[in-house]
Amino acid sequence: MSNLPSNKNNGKNSFSEPFGDIFKSINQFFNEQPVRGFLQSIDEFFNTPFPFQPGFQVNTAETKDEYIVSAELPGVKREQIHLNTAGNYLTITIDNKELETTEDDQNQIYRRKYVHQQSSRTVVLPTAINEEKIKASYRDGLLKIRIPREKGNVIQIEAED
Repeated sequence: MSNLPSNKNNGKNSFSEPFGDIFKSINQFFNEQPVRGFLQSIDEFFNTPFPFQPGFQVNTAETKDEYIVSAELPGVKREQIHLNTAGNYLTITIDNKELETTEDDQNQIYRRKYVHQQSSRTVVLPTAINEEKIKASYRDGLLKIRIPREKGNVIQIEAED
């Protein structure tokens, strides 16, 4: 008897395709639902408060006269918060720098650790931000930024003859 596989597939070779297993794995990967969903994991990353993870939650609201951007920053000092604007972008950056030292009973330093954590979020507004009129306040771990809405000019359309 021969060691070759029997030919029961209507003349087709019963050997598998060289990349069949790879293609099958790729198809399974794209057809199966990821464990928690990629977009859901991104949202969870940015909703976690600052001291525990590098993201923080930012909420935006719009009234007739202004845009209100608020961020919950528990445990963050006012000096650690930096606000920057460029065009219609508002960036909130939290910068935490700490020097941790461990000493023994004779005040001998045997461990020194410098910790630097930085986290930022950028909010895009529909109009340019007037930097002279923006107001920000920080109280009890809540940052509130008030940005007045700018009134645009009305353009008259002329009729062509």
